[in-house]
Amino acid sequence: MDPVIVVGAGPVGLVLSLALAAQGVPSVLLDEDAGKDETRPARTVVLREDTAALVERLGCTTLLDEGVRWSGWRSMRRKQLVREVPLGEDSPYGDQLPAPVHVPQHALMRGLRDAIARQDLVQMAPLSRIDTLEQDPAGVTVHTREPDSTWWRGSYLVGCDGARSTVRKLLDIRFPGRTAVERHAVAALRTELPWPGHAVLHRLPPWRSGGAEVTARPLPAGAWRLDWLLPPRGELVTPDALITRVRDTLAGWCGGETPPYELLDTGVHTLHHRLARRWRVRRAFLAGDAAHLLGALGTQGLDEGLRDAENLAWKLAQAWHHGASDVLLDSYQAERRAAVASRLRAADQSLPILRGGGGLRTLVPGGARGHDSLLADGHLGCGPLGAPPSYTHSPLSPPLAEAHTTVGTPPGAPVADVRATAPDGTTVRLRERLGQGHLLVLLVAPGTGVWDRRHWLMAGVMPRLVEAVDAMPVRGELLVTEAYPGASAHTVLLVRPDGHLVASFGGVRPAELFAAADAARGGEPRASVLADHTADIN
Repeated sequence: MDPVIVVGAGPVGLVLSLALAAQGVPSVLLDEDAGKDETRPARTVVLREDTAALVERLGCTTLLDEGVRWSGWRSMRRKQLVREVPLGEDSPYGDQLPAPVHVPQHALMRGLRDAIARQDLVQMAPLSRIDTLEQDPAGVTVHTREPDSTWWRGSYLVGCDGARSTVRKLLDIRFPGRTAVERHAVAALRTELPWPGHAVLHRLPPWRSGGAEVTARPLPAGAWRLDWLLPPRGELVTPDALITRVRDTLAGWCGGETPPYELLDTGVHTLHHRLARRWRVRRAFLAGDAAHLLGALGTQGLDEGLRDAENLAWKLAQAWHHGASDVLLDSYQAERRAAVASRLRAADQSLPILRGGGGLRTLVPGGARGHDSLLADGHLGCGPLGAPPSYTHSPLSPPLAEAHTTVGTPPGAPVADVRATAPDGTTVRLRERLGQGHLLVLLVAPGTGVWDRRHWLMAGVMPRLVEAVDAMPVRGELLVTEAYPGASAHTVLLVRPDGHLVASFGGVRPAELFAAADAARGGEPRASVLADHTADIN
């Protein structure tokens, strides 16, 4: 069967190709550029716990080497500290508020490209700009120009080629939305601030050039990224004006005198909000900035792009290896577009409240503190502006069976990253077993940690559960955990390859487990896809 064609070698395209390779699917990665990334210290990305774990699981090592996990969060208003929250292991929110990872984008790209270089299933094609896209029932054909005219054949195609996506234009998909929702002056510099390791949001700072809002986020080697919110229109950011902002801000935070600093990079960052009308046209898909643009109020567009890649990869892997129904392939748009649309609505509804729009202020209780909490959601990855999505109304959700039992994770939400044991005795975090092309079946069995594996494999419900997992319509991996939030002993959880809960049952229920697994794969694959796949095998 032909490889998947991935157009665009930014972070989303690289992660998608790596995620496909992890599930045994070859891809051709068409890179419009020469495969070299500009070093820009002021161009950075913030990754939440789930997307950082995805990148690390795919072999990117630069998050550990060149990324910084925030140790805390500080919110300030005028001259007052409004809120201070420790993050990570010391967080009072426990696992609900882990520390984001802040990393220069060029370091992330280098780590992903290094992981690609170790992958035999990914073919990189630099300087490959597409100008033609044709589809037929068996696959996709594209033409690239410069420096050589080349035709490429793929089983599927995914456009990860950014906001000006050529794939989106060739598919004739509209991309409506709002332009210049927010503008920020940005500086990367090396200095010492009074709160090492903390991310800072300062609203209405009391110095002349502070503007409405300034943020500071730590980077490796004593560096920081500072962002000043600019008025929606006007205010040309000259070098002198930016230096004045830097000096005034550092002095305001450091007792009135500007500390020594080294300016590394500057820029102006303009944020747009757009959402493509369609994310799938037959065998072609959109992901990342080609499908959506967001980023106001601290929300992270790259997070959503990486979630696109993780969501789509296991569905294309199912289609490539076994065939897939239209229900499964359509579920990508149904789940991911709805999740991003919800994030955009939350941001658009919050903007008038937080940026001085007047009448909606009364909707946020607690005045400035309520506004601060709303802004913190976007920066910290929680609430409607930042929390990982839950696919509650997914077309892949099984009917609620009588045997269904409630656990701490609702159906469609990301599962907790508990410690688990495989039948071969390997002890892992649940998240480490994601993205391998199969469903996970997790049994809650308190006390198994102190048993000899030879005994508990043949004890209690295990033999019956092993038989039920083997009988599922798609491949599954059985894991055992001593505890899961909100679950009682002998609860069985069915988890998708991207870590979202399909269903949970009280005890071993083979028929219900089979039905839930069948729903998660979208039912029977299309006959035409199965015929194509069988022909390739033969």
